[in-house]
Amino acid sequence: MNKKELLFYDAYEAFYAMAGQSKAFGDFCRDAFGADFSQDGFSDIRQIEMILPYIPRTGDVHILDIGCGNGKMLGYLQAKTAACIHGFDYSEEAIRTAQALFPENADFREGVIGGVDYPDESFDVITSMDTLYFAEDMAAFVAQIKRWLKPGGVFFVGYQEGDVLPKTENADTTRLARALAENNLAYEAKDITAESYALLKAKRCAALAHQQAFEAEGRRDWFDMLLGQTDYANEPYEQFRTRMARYIYVIRK
Repeated sequence: MNKKELLFYDAYEAFYAMAGQSKAFGDFCRDAFGADFSQDGFSDIRQIEMILPYIPRTGDVHILDIGCGNGKMLGYLQAKTAACIHGFDYSEEAIRTAQALFPENADFREGVIGGVDYPDESFDVITSMDTLYFAEDMAAFVAQIKRWLKPGGVFFVGYQEGDVLPKTENADTTRLARALAENNLAYEAKDITAESYALLKAKRCAALAHQQAFEAEGRRDWFDMLLGQTDYANEPYEQFRTRMARYIYVIRK
């Protein structure tokens, strides 16, 4: 498989190279999201901390993050729980950084959805924050995730519609909901579209606050990208929610 043909591959290689070097971007993330996990999306610290109650505090605990990027979110979860962390991502740059940042009780692999496998019943918690749309066959991938989870394990998903995937009516009509139904997996879903709209505004304010820092680093192009990503913040929420939706899914095996 030629990875350069995969969705956003070259863009993410450049993104993680920038994120590893730019103080301006780290400061932007802390202001916009409440923590610097090198986010490219809508996963702020409040969403990440929603994962913590599902992580066991005793025993041999293992967490897998699908599309783990440079591992900073997993590193945060490990610091809070002492769990062993695992992640895979198609970005060579991201995985190289993750392996350097988090060498203890960690396994980071370069790979794509459908091209990576783990033994059955390996993980207490599996997370996916804005990554499932990379799956060509979501139902087949959900079946694989179900197999990887320990009995009683939790699959925690941040899922957005309206950009890569078309918006459907509600959390029960998404492509993910259909894939879960095909695999006989029950779920709870929380609509966080309003919170995402507020975060969009916070991202725009943070980008503008750090414009000069990006320019001083010679990274005006990244500032322009961040500003472009937040154009929706200029429209009323009632209009925004007709275009976009965001949900947190909690799925138990």
